[in-house]
Amino acid sequence: MGVTGIGGFFFRAQDPKALSAWYAEHLGVGAGQYGKWDQQAGASVFSPFAADTDYFPADKQWMLNFRVEGLDALKAALEAKGIEVITDPDWDMPGVGRFARIHDPEGNAIELWEPA
Repeated sequence: MGVTGIGGFFFRAQDPKALSAWYAEHLGVGAGQYGKWDQQAGASVFSPFAADTDYFPADKQWMLNFRVEGLDALKAALEAKGIEVITDPDWDMPGVGRFARIHDPEGNAIELWEPA
């Protein structure tokens, strides 16, 4: 009994239909009926950050993190579509994995995490 996983992630958008289409096209997320997508089993991190963190933009209350396979290939595919991919060696953590960041069309930060 208890929580078995994240059942959904809901957020406001200026243009929900267009933003949903962007996530489906570029990341394969929420492409199913009602935005549903079946995930692979794996770790999920639930971690509140300090209110003054600089880990993601101060004007946002959240940052989405997607677990990915083949981070280098995904980065190349996103860049080929004109999406800026930001990396920083300081973000990578031995035993945890590698990270990159992108932003959706409404400026929301998305962290891409390839677990170790």
